[in-house]
Amino acid sequence: MYTSKVKIILADDHAVLMTGLRLLLNNEPDFEVTGEASDGEKVLELLEKQSADILILDLSMPNMSGLECIREIKSRGHDIKILVLTMYEDENYVKEAMRAGALGYVVKQAVDTELFDAIRTVDKGLRYLSFHNAQLLINNLLTEPSRKAEDDPYSLLSAREREVLKYMARGHSMKQIGEVLCLSVKTVDTYKTRLMEKLNCTQKSQLVEYALRHGLLPVKNM
Repeated sequence: MYTSKVKIILADDHAVLMTGLRLLLNNEPDFEVTGEASDGEKVLELLEKQSADILILDLSMPNMSGLECIREIKSRGHDIKILVLTMYEDENYVKEAMRAGALGYVVKQAVDTELFDAIRTVDKGLRYLSFHNAQLLINNLLTEPSRKAEDDPYSLLSAREREVLKYMARGHSMKQIGEVLCLSVKTVDTYKTRLMEKLNCTQKSQLVEYALRHGLLPVKNM
């Protein structure tokens, strides 16, 4: 007999999937879905109005990606545990989500076998990785023991450089970026030069690719 239920907020832009998840979770005696949001901005609005134990969110959402949402939640100091539920299995997404502040990462293909365990593990404040993702990370650790930070130039970017990269990839001009970040056009141009050098990019399309890979742009549904 459960004395209290784990209160859960769902965030996904697929209405059918969210309905299915709600029914699935509410059928468990120790879970209760108390809120739903279709994008990152709505998640933030919801957290200002109500509290919950766990947020289950997708990385692919309009307006604000899941990674951006996680970072914003943490920057605002919301006391909620975050479990990523996504179709993306790539190791880079797993690392970025965990670095941003997520406690768990489950691929949607494993919903029927791992989601309940993931929720109960994260609710205890422990980390959880899908079996598939855990195997990938372990294999990479074993096969790439000498991998260096410079192999992933993105990890060497400063917070400000990442902001400039985000706006550049979204098509903002140097002047627009300067206005948003309160920087001079000359300073923004300096950041642009540094980015191109650090990321070894010669074309804007390459910057867009980096931004997508690291959750700085909304990922289109596939």
